[in-house]
Amino acid sequence: MDVVSLWQTWGEGGKGGVVQPAIGSMANWLYKVVEPAPPRICGSEGGPPVTAQRIQLRDGRYLAYSESGVPKDKARLKIVFSHGFTGNRTDTLRASQELVEELGVYMVGFDRAGYGESDANPNRSVRSAASDLTELADALDLGPKFYLVGFSLGNHAVWGALKYFPERIAGAALLAPVINYRWPGFPRDLADEAYSKQELGDQWALRVSYYAPSILHWWMEQSWLPTSTAVKGTTYLPNKLDQELRTRSVADGSFDKRRQLATQQGIYESFYRDMKVMFGKWDFDPMDLSPPPFPVHVWQGDEDGLVPVVLQRHIASRHSWINYHELPGTGHFLTSVPGLGDKVLKALFSHPPSE
Repeated sequence: MDVVSLWQTWGEGGKGGVVQPAIGSMANWLYKVVEPAPPRICGSEGGPPVTAQRIQLRDGRYLAYSESGVPKDKARLKIVFSHGFTGNRTDTLRASQELVEELGVYMVGFDRAGYGESDANPNRSVRSAASDLTELADALDLGPKFYLVGFSLGNHAVWGALKYFPERIAGAALLAPVINYRWPGFPRDLADEAYSKQELGDQWALRVSYYAPSILHWWMEQSWLPTSTAVKGTTYLPNKLDQELRTRSVADGSFDKRRQLATQQGIYESFYRDMKVMFGKWDFDPMDLSPPPFPVHVWQGDEDGLVPVVLQRHIASRHSWINYHELPGTGHFLTSVPGLGDKVLKALFSHPPSE
């Protein structure tokens, strides 16, 4: 039972005696404090406008998407791209146009639930994130199998697809996939050591995401509490290219523009729900997955300031079927690493999908 439910139980029917009315009032106050504002639905009165192409999912929500590469009907390699924290539907591998045309690559990115112009999902989970991308593939008629590429935190949808929908995947590439420090497959001492090296605010944000997700919104909005540097955009980045990219994006305004687009329906529906899903309690451990009948590639920089390389190495060591690519002198923002997009496409296309 979370904090809010506990107080409501006491206020409504607990044995509070003369104190019960006060507890009931406390429960109502607490509920109002921790409950985030409802999302600003795209296309609704007062909400953000709808400018993107969208499909309607089985549960009635709309998912916004953006296509790139060669025309779909001429494509030989069809990819669904799952963006990272603060990302959006226009994020891609940034491969060279020459290789895209040579290989016949079609790619579709989408605003994950609650981001940009995709409707929020109050029941968001790892499984629902994976289901969204498979429904998108069906709506766009990408065929029985498609390739999947994820970046950073968006890789929880990729892990979910590997677990719940492996029959739909022709191949997968995970770029700097964010990890959950509490996955059971990690040796406790290794995970604790990596966790202790995070900044205090990040440690607390992850702790609240896991143990008390119902108060995460309230916690993150308090200036006097230690909160996530990833949300603030102030995480220490040991890699030079990462530092330069962030400094440049702040200076030219693109940093704020991306954040505003990602959170236009509400920061809770995008960033905070992301944290609750990624760093909360999973229904499975990626280190327990069975070998899939398709290639899986993981790319990781050894100077990543957001994802501990030691934990990524451990995941790769647990699965002989993971093609692990560690990039020396490289940070977190892999989609901006020159030439890497081409390498990812070549790796994926070297294994044609089985029927």
